[in-house]
Parts: sequence; structure tokens; C-alpha cells
Amino acid sequence: MTSPTPPQAPSPALGWLLAVPALFGTLISLVLPTAQTIWLSLQRGGVLRESTYVGFANYGKLLGDGEFWRAAWFTLSLVAVPLLVAVVVAPLLAVALDRAGTWPRRAGRIVLSLAIVTFSPVGVAAAWMRGLAPDAPGLAGLAEGLRDPATAPGTLRLIVAAGTFGVVCALAVMAFLPALRAGSVPQGFSGASSFTGAPGSSGAPGGGVAPGMLVVGVVVAIATVAVGLQTFSFGLVLTRGGPERSTETLAGLQYDSAFRMAEFGPGASVATLTGVILGVLGIVATVVAAASRLSITVTSRTAPESGPTPLAAPAGAPTAPAVGSTAQGTAPAAWPVAPGAASAAGPVAGAGRGAGSVGMAVGIVALVVFLAVALVCAWPWIDGVLASPSSEAGSLRSQVNTWVPAIGGAVVSVGVAYLAALGIGGLRPLGRGSEWLLLVFAPWLFVGTGPLGVANWQNMRNMGLIDSFLALFPPLLVSVPALLVLTLLCKGLAERTDKDFFGGVFLPSLPMAGILAGAVALMNAQDLLWPLLVAQKPTLFTAPVAQVAQLGSFSSAGPDVGAATPLLVVAVALIAVVAAQLLYLDRLAITTNGSRARTAAAQA
Repeated sequence: MTSPTPPQAPSPALGWLLAVPALFGTLISLVLPTAQTIWLSLQRGGVLRESTYVGFANYGKLLGDGEFWRAAWFTLSLVAVPLLVAVVVAPLLAVALDRAGTWPRRAGRIVLSLAIVTFSPVGVAAAWMRGLAPDAPGLAGLAEGLRDPATAPGTLRLIVAAGTFGVVCALAVMAFLPALRAGSVPQGFSGASSFTGAPGSSGAPGGGVAPGMLVVGVVVAIATVAVGLQTFSFGLVLTRGGPERSTETLAGLQYDSAFRMAEFGPGASVATLTGVILGVLGIVATVVAAASRLSITVTSRTAPESGPTPLAAPAGAPTAPAVGSTAQGTAPAAWPVAPGAASAAGPVAGAGRGAGSVGMAVGIVALVVFLAVALVCAWPWIDGVLASPSSEAGSLRSQVNTWVPAIGGAVVSVGVAYLAALGIGGLRPLGRGSEWLLLVFAPWLFVGTGPLGVANWQNMRNMGLIDSFLALFPPLLVSVPALLVLTLLCKGLAERTDKDFFGGVFLPSLPMAGILAGAVALMNAQDLLWPLLVAQKPTLFTAPVAQVAQLGSFSSAGPDVGAATPLLVVAVALIAVVAAQLLYLDRLAITTNGSRARTAAAQA
């Protein structure tokens, strides 16, 4: 009898070929606009007068009068509470849900999904604007503090913290939960000491969890700061940088300089400085992921999730007599059970069930507390949605303007990223260190439309596309965050499969590409800055832009708070997200060098 022929691995050269579209998209939509932004920052002038080269004069003025530093400090202060939520509250909630068992964990995923699909920065800010009315309801009345320069900064910080609590916590928990799937036994490690908790080993269950949680925590913290540095919608809707410029953010300062004052040079200077900070953060996050050998994999769902299981003996180890293994639930004498591991029968199993009950109770209580706090923080928005009148902001035309470009842009940017991820992470053209190729894209990992907005607007004007439907499509041709996640997933799948590339890497990673495309579409749809720059005709307004226009009108009607999150869209998105959570995302495991994914039986 002949042994079956192992599957033939594709040539690494195919990996380079698959990365070409992402490299080209990065050059066109990221590298060249970045160089253009830097060049514009060295000039004065813009739309209303001819540009002239002035060297670093814009930077000298910007940094010399403290304008940039004041905006940077206030922008960072807006991130303080969301950062605490992301790195303190979220991991605690993730641990509680993970230890609670299968159904509390999945219920938590469903609840958290609702916070994600209903989040709209403009909608939340518009709801808080209702607090400026004389008969402001409840918590929204805190917005009254936005009128005074002395209290406006603190009030805006509170509003941003409350308005983003649910979505920040939800996204961070989604990142931490897969890291809790890391097992306690390093891959390829053998020896009794590793099962008994000897010094220097990873014997205790969960010992392999700490590295993954730490790496994920660092990346989550960096991402939270990077996103916060680009805060625009809350500031524009609630204060427009006032009163007396006390709430000016970096994005607001760039927008005012480049588009309100029609001075591209100073605006591009702010964009360049912001981009440098974001570039450093992106490189650091990528280095952390690559140096820790971070990877994502999909665990099997065939085994029953019945609670913690004892660690298995190394392959080929001699079988020792099981002393009292049936009556007492002990392990074979040669291989003692790791501390905390439960056996399948006897008193130990009963003890495991008791601990599971406590864990379940703690998880349920933690989820209820999160839900209560999230509802309180979101109440101004909920009340605003319930009281919203129908308006042009929620019309079919504005929804088409919002969602067609958002979905189209997401399909292109994530599709290009997915091809590169298959090449870099799945085919490994540089072997073990292929993920270091992500450093080519790292400077733009956290860069949104804001820092490149001046250059991209100028390009749209030069092509005659301003005030056209085509201009509403996001200008980024490749999603670098999706590229990072998908590369780590393809890497993890390639390292842990004995199937061919199609069955072992492509098919298991394809659902994640679809999930990320949906996530990017939601982000594109809620973006305010880009459609605000390129569409001045009311017939081209997206829902967020129409909401802002409504707030700036002289109409006595209240703002249409729910225009950017219509019920049909929320329902469809929620169904898709819940299905993704239960069928796919709940099976993901994040591991680092020296850790492995827990088996399905250990995930309850």
C-alpha cells in the first residue's frame, strides 16, 4: 500500500504576485497623497490665491504660537477615558465572559454587537445637541456646559466618554476574547515539568494566555490613541472648536485652516504632524505584532464544550497505571494533572462544575453591569432616536449616497488587502519572517481620510470630480488594518493545517474577509469628513452630512438623530454581525510565540 501524496504547496512567488495590488493601491492612495501633503505644507495659498513656496514657515508659526500644542493636548485628553475603558474595563469583561462558559459568552457577544452596529458619531453628537434646548431632557442637559469656555472642554470630554463607551468596550472585548483562547502548553514542548507548574514552565492553565493578552492590550491601546487623535465629528457638531477655541481638536484645526480659511499650507502642516504621530504608532503596533509572532487561527467546533480538560501526555510517552483514576478522577501517575485542570469524572469533575457556576454568575453580573452603564451613557441618543422627526437626512436618496459608496469602497479596500494577506501570511514568500513585510504598510495602519484629506481633495478637484457621486467613494484603495488582521489569520492557518492552501488557508479565512468588509463599510458610512469635503450639493449629501446641515439650518424641528442608523440597516447589520459572532468569531484564537490555541473542549 502506498502512502497518500501530500498536498503540493503553491510557489512562494505567487505570494509576491498576490501582494502587488496592495502595493500598487498603497502607492496610489497612501504614499503619493502623503508626499503631496508634505509638499503642500511647505507652501502658502490654496483655492483663492496662487500657492507660493515658503519652506518650514508654516511649521514655525504653527508650533511657535502654541496652536498645535493646545489642540494636540485637548485631543489627547478626549482619549483618556476611552483608553481606560479599552485597557481596563474591556479585558475584565472579556475574562468574566470567557470564564462564564459558552452561553453567557455568546450572549455577551450579541449584546456587544448591538453597541457596534448602532454607533454613529454624528447621531450621538446630534442627540447631545438637544441638551442645549431650554427643556433639555435628563442626562443630555449636561450639554449646557458647552456654552461656557471654562466648562466646555470638560463637558465635551464627558460627552465623548459617554458616547463612545459602548462601542469602545465592545470592540476591545472582541479583541481580547480570542487572546483568552491561548492554551498553557507551548507548541512542541515536552517534559513533566511543563505539566506540573515547575519554575520557568507554563504549567498553570492560562499561563499561555498572558503573552497574548499583553500583546493585544498594547495594540488595542495604540489603536485607541490613534483613532482618538483623528476625532472630528463630535467637535464639529457640538462646538466647532469653540467657545473661544477652547475645544479645538487636531482634525478641527486642520479643517479650519485648509477649508474654512482656504489656506492649504497651514492645514497640510497640521495633517503632516498628525500623520507623523500616526505613522510612528502604526510602526510600533506592527513591530509588536511581528516580534511577538502574533497569529490568529480558527479552532475546531466538533468537540463538545464541556469545561476545562486535563492536559494530555506528550506524544509517545509510556502509559502509567492510573491510580484511582475512575473513582477519584486523578491523572495517570506518570503525568500529574496541571493545577486547576478538571478530570472527566469523580469529585474533581464536580468541583469543576461548582467553579463553572461561580464563573457563570460572575460573567452574567459583569454583562448586566456593562449593559446598565451602556444604556445610561447611550440614553440621550436613544431618547433622540425615539423623538426624531422624519426628514431629508433619512430619505432614500441620502441612504443611497451613504451606503453605496461605503460598501463599494469596503469591497475594494478589503478585497485588495485580502489578496495581499493570502500572499504574505498564507504563502510566506520570506519564510518564517514574512509578516515583517507588513512594515511596508505600517506607517498608514491607523491613517484615516483626515490626514490625507487636503491632498485627496485637491486631486478630486483637479480631476473635476467635486460634487459628483463618484467623489463620495472613499479614496483609500487598501485597508491596512484589514491587511494586518487577515495576514495574521492566514499565517496562523498556514502554520496549523495539513490541508492544501485552498482548503486550509483560503476557505477558513474567507469569512473573516467578509466580516472585515462589513466593518469597514460601517465605518465608511459613518464618516463625516470626506463626504463633507467633496459634496456641496444637497442631492449628494450622505446621512451624516445631511444631519450636520440640518443642525446648521434655521429650522425649528429637532435633529433627525437616527438618520445615519435607520432601522432596516441596523436590523440587517445586527443579523449579519450576530451570525458572524456565533458561527465564526467565537472560534478565533490569538496566540503568540510559545502558546497554542485551546481545544474546543477547553473553551467553555
